Amino acid sequence: MGLTFILALAVLALGCGGGGGLYPDVIYTNGVIVTMEPDLPRAEAVAVRSGAIAGVGATAAIEALAGPDTEVIDLSGRTLLPGLYAAHDHFPGAGVLKVHRVDLNSPPIGRIETVDQLVEVLGQRARETQKGHWVIGRGYDDTLLNEQRHPTRVDLDRASTDHPIWIVHTSGHLGVANSRALEVANVTSGTPQPPGGVIRLGEDGRPNGVFEESGGIVSRHIPALSVEDRMLAMKQAVEDYLKQGVTTAVIAGGGRGSLRDLQEARRLGLLKFRIVTMTSKGAPGSSSAAEAGGFISGFGDSRLKIGAIKITQDGSNQGFTGYFTEPYHTPFKGDASYRGYPRRSREDLVAMVKEIHDAGYQIAIHGNGDAAIDDILFAFERAQGDNPRPDARHRIEHCQYVREDQLDKLQELGVTPSFFVGHVYYWGDRHHEIFLGPERAARISPLASALKRGIRFTVHDDTPVTPVDPLQLVWGAVNRLTRSGRLLGADQRIAVEEALRAITIDAAWQNFEDDHKGSIATGKLADFVVLSENPLAIEPERIRDIEVLSTIVGGQAVYNRASNR
Repeated sequence: MGLTFILALAVLALGCGGGGGLYPDVIYTNGVIVTMEPDLPRAEAVAVRSGAIAGVGATAAIEALAGPDTEVIDLSGRTLLPGLYAAHDHFPGAGVLKVHRVDLNSPPIGRIETVDQLVEVLGQRARETQKGHWVIGRGYDDTLLNEQRHPTRVDLDRASTDHPIWIVHTSGHLGVANSRALEVANVTSGTPQPPGGVIRLGEDGRPNGVFEESGGIVSRHIPALSVEDRMLAMKQAVEDYLKQGVTTAVIAGGGRGSLRDLQEARRLGLLKFRIVTMTSKGAPGSSSAAEAGGFISGFGDSRLKIGAIKITQDGSNQGFTGYFTEPYHTPFKGDASYRGYPRRSREDLVAMVKEIHDAGYQIAIHGNGDAAIDDILFAFERAQGDNPRPDARHRIEHCQYVREDQLDKLQELGVTPSFFVGHVYYWGDRHHEIFLGPERAARISPLASALKRGIRFTVHDDTPVTPVDPLQLVWGAVNRLTRSGRLLGADQRIAVEEALRAITIDAAWQNFEDDHKGSIATGKLADFVVLSENPLAIEPERIRDIEVLSTIVGGQAVYNRASNR
């Protein structure tokens, strides 16, 4: 405690010239403070000055620092943690869905259970929408609809033929258009199949409306939302994230438009938490927004910065577009040999990875199936072999079904995965029964296997695929229970503290931010979350029931449950 006290005084003294004297602005005391710091894992009090942590330690030592204007916040026995990361998602997609789209999710997220219900809610939106304007929905899941199929062009035509309609699968990797939307996009039976995707055809040889990994053919014709509407969606998404204790969101992809929107939201004061945004690279020879602008990973500041360049190498396991070395458990369209497909050849991926690796970027590649992960690891190994970059922290996003030998290679190459562990709860039963079968399903998101190798990782929701909820992710990582209550992969469960690391300090490390974020330590940013209970001290099954009481960014409370602000 003596060293902590001395460090606190040193930090306060360094800030003396900035006005306000030696005193902290705020002291948090009388709670359980989980620091995520190995040298001081628990503390009794924290002092904050000018948005940074000025001291951590015993109550008496920290309270002795208080000045006449220092606010002392009594935690009343509640738990203070570092602010939580949404380690891979698509902010502000949740806000866009809530404010501007038709929610087509099935239980437990939404209420759509049949194709007829889906058609009805789309028809209702069409009746409220000017003729000729687009009707857009998101979140349907063919495997949760009673009919166990994708809606088709014919189904959506029942909602309207006066409006172009486009709906997006829960995974984001498939979509369905009605006849009017196909006309707008000029998609006919003669349209060539897109590289790395499929336009599904009906028995009559015409497009049936379903697009795999190629929805841009239709969606690029949808008019952009106005700036005002985009900012409204941004505001809604920020509120949703803050209610869940998120102080940093990592956006898994983006372009010039999304970068402009983030800057505008910040200018307007809407961006009340921190953002790391990747930028997307689609094809060999193309440029991401970061490359086009000459911005290397890390450009920006603690509020908004450029992260990795994002590449997508396969699709969605629950959409049958993930790429595996072995066939899907249930034959897709009767093809017992079907194992999905890659978005591009291994050679093209290597060329893309080498180009951006050599330019000094961090790289994040979406890989769900093990065949896609083989391609990704091959590309990373080639890039590092030709041009070694120590501590590049290249990432694999989702990393759903990664084999033991592939984990060995991740460890060897220093690659860090971000696991979509929410699949265990939301899709675990269907992975077990439909997509992967019992053996492979038990190994999705193999967190314990990664930990045994010393691999640092994060876990994520991929919002708006599933609702942003970091404590639900901790619950899933610790319990590995599906919706039906099945224990899926008991040997891959991890301890609560390890799961908390995945949404705090290890998430900060994964994004080159562990020197100033991710734990409660003197000199780091004062980003905290106050919880109703200590996740380390209750039954693991109750972790997802813990309430977020307050979210604090830079020492400022940006959400309080009592006042809901």
